[in-house]
Amino acid sequence: MTVIKKYIGALYLTNRFYLVLGVCAVLFIAAFFYAPLFLVPQISCFIIGVLVLTDYIFLFIVGREPEAKRMMADRLSNGDENRITLQITNRMPFELQLEIIDELPVQFQKRDWILQQHFNALQQKEIVYAVRPTERGEYHFGQIIIYIKSLLGLLMRRFDIEAETTVPVYPSFMQLRKYELLSQTTIQSEHGSKRMRKIGHSMEFEQIKEYVRGDDIRTINWKATARRSAIMVNNFTDEKSQQVYCLIDKGRLMKMPFNNLSLLDYAINSTLVLSNVCLQKQDKVGLITFANKMGTILAADRKPLQKANILQLLYNQETDFLESDYEMLYLQIRSRIKQRSLLILFANFESLSGLKRQLNYLKSIAKHHLLMVVFFENTELKQLSMQSATNIEDVYVKTIAEKFAFEKRLIVKELSNNGILSILTSPENLTVNTINKYLELKARQAT
Repeated sequence: MTVIKKYIGALYLTNRFYLVLGVCAVLFIAAFFYAPLFLVPQISCFIIGVLVLTDYIFLFIVGREPEAKRMMADRLSNGDENRITLQITNRMPFELQLEIIDELPVQFQKRDWILQQHFNALQQKEIVYAVRPTERGEYHFGQIIIYIKSLLGLLMRRFDIEAETTVPVYPSFMQLRKYELLSQTTIQSEHGSKRMRKIGHSMEFEQIKEYVRGDDIRTINWKATARRSAIMVNNFTDEKSQQVYCLIDKGRLMKMPFNNLSLLDYAINSTLVLSNVCLQKQDKVGLITFANKMGTILAADRKPLQKANILQLLYNQETDFLESDYEMLYLQIRSRIKQRSLLILFANFESLSGLKRQLNYLKSIAKHHLLMVVFFENTELKQLSMQSATNIEDVYVKTIAEKFAFEKRLIVKELSNNGILSILTSPENLTVNTINKYLELKARQAT
């Protein structure tokens, strides 16, 4: 069975074969009406038979299996273009036409992915293409299938090359490099200006020094004074490390899609990038996810492994299709976060009434922490409101779209009136807007 599969099962007839066979059939039909022409299709069939036999010998007897290897990263970045390289080597001593099929994961739903390539004798090529995953999870790549045909092009041989692999798709870690520079200070020093160290009275100790006139006598360190026989005082600096918690709503409204990604995925990608920026700013970063039940709770920390921990936790987050419980969120925050912190809530409110159902809980959270609510513009409604109306139906649609867009602005105003910071942003600008707001709060030490 193996021999039959190798020499017959892998054999395919090409369009060119059927074309020349069709020409012979036409000549035979013509010879039926004109007998002297009968010799032409006979000779043609003989020549075609010789060419087919020659092609078969080239492909199955003389030919050798091509080499193929798929080169890719150990993990893919969700929502980004990920490069994949196919390294193909023609091991046959003559030119070939190759049709290459890479069996992509089912998540991409691509059934027509095929490449046509011309290879010289013993030539090696690297073929680069990109994939953009839109879901987190495991992606299974299958075999590399190669159909080869010689310059005669009458027959085609199939090779199935083992290249099966499973690759995890994580939240967008590629954006970490993209926004790396935003973690640096956004205020550049002018030429001739000098940075001055601020002396504060926070709990972050800097050094012990000798007392000079003007120092606060309340900072005298009596033990150091006794040891040195001179008045020594403690110096404190402005506290550099604050706690930042990213709160991710996994309720039904976060399932809304935009550019093939859900709002939850945009929030997750933004959280990962923001966490990296906060860690580089020496802040402690934590994570809380919730829906109708509490999800992941990661205590704020700035240890080196915190970014990896956040990435691993975000990998498994899924949207629930139930209403989120903000009362439960408030109780968890009160019991678990004792220090005043910056809380960045990624949520989505489609109407003012939807916000007011949760407003009391948000106000209660804002009494003990600096709360910033990040929610999304409905970009499709925005496009509808900007279209010109040509009939009565268009007027109704445009009016309703403008009403909902106006409600989004009312939500911002309502939050502001209750002392809650907010960001209304489109999904594609979520990360940069959130980072800019964080850097602004960090610069003026709003926490």
